[in-house]
Amino acid sequence: MNPRPSRTLLGPVGLVLIGILSVQLGAAIAKGLFGEISPTAMVWLRLVTSALVLAAMARPRLSGRTRQDWWVVLGFGLSLATMNWAIYQSFSRIPLGIAVTIEFIGPLTLAVLGSRRPRDVVWVGLAGAGVALLGFQRTDLDLLGVAYALLAGAAWAAYILLSASTGRRWAGFDGLAVASVIAAVGMTLPALLAAGTSLWDGRIIVIGALVGLLSSVIPYSCELVALRTLRPAVFGILMSLEPAAAALAAIVVLGEHLSPLQWLAIACVVVASIGATRSGSAAGEHSAAPGTLAT
Repeated sequence: MNPRPSRTLLGPVGLVLIGILSVQLGAAIAKGLFGEISPTAMVWLRLVTSALVLAAMARPRLSGRTRQDWWVVLGFGLSLATMNWAIYQSFSRIPLGIAVTIEFIGPLTLAVLGSRRPRDVVWVGLAGAGVALLGFQRTDLDLLGVAYALLAGAAWAAYILLSASTGRRWAGFDGLAVASVIAAVGMTLPALLAAGTSLWDGRIIVIGALVGLLSSVIPYSCELVALRTLRPAVFGILMSLEPAAAALAAIVVLGEHLSPLQWLAIACVVVASIGATRSGSAAGEHSAAPGTLAT
């Protein structure tokens, strides 16, 4: 009788881990192309790919929607576009693992505010210590890149809140599909202005589509299946591994190595996120939407 739950758990846990590795691999591949195409144009290629695939899969129902439904999904789409654009701008300026670590402050803060337990001050302090450790090596960090990562984190927090509201108004993947289309359309003009003729290079288009599959479609699919049986608290803890996964992907794909102090900073943020997730679960906090779109 006991082995059955274990086998049931290993499946969804593995899917979430695959999703995390996929999204960070996609981010590393995208950064490797920034010398040939602008981050803004790469974001657009990723968003277009995910929008087309999600729209084809979900076939969202658009008729009979209220004005409030459309306002909510519009905000969801804008937050989606903002966090992807901002984090890619950050990637182009600072190491991938550090950018994701700073970005993670957004959902971490949201989790702590949702819990409101006195001991969560410990997690805030630990996360702050991690960010402070990054500051000890300011010569390695572009301040504008840090600012973009913070903007991405704020947009990620907004995305989580708006995804919950969208989920209550749009069934299944309908809201996410519509929001992805809105995000792609919103990024079209900036991408065209930033990319020039390089946007129409066949190789760039193919790799951009691959990034869209790795960073959006595969993680969405894995999470959708995993969340049918995986407890929200376990999912949140697994998602806390994102900064470490980003750093490892950057080492493998980009040869982007971090110092021991920077690894310690990432560890502080990961542990703080795990602690905040566990506290939020114990306090009865509902699950947040998957956050893999951010990178």
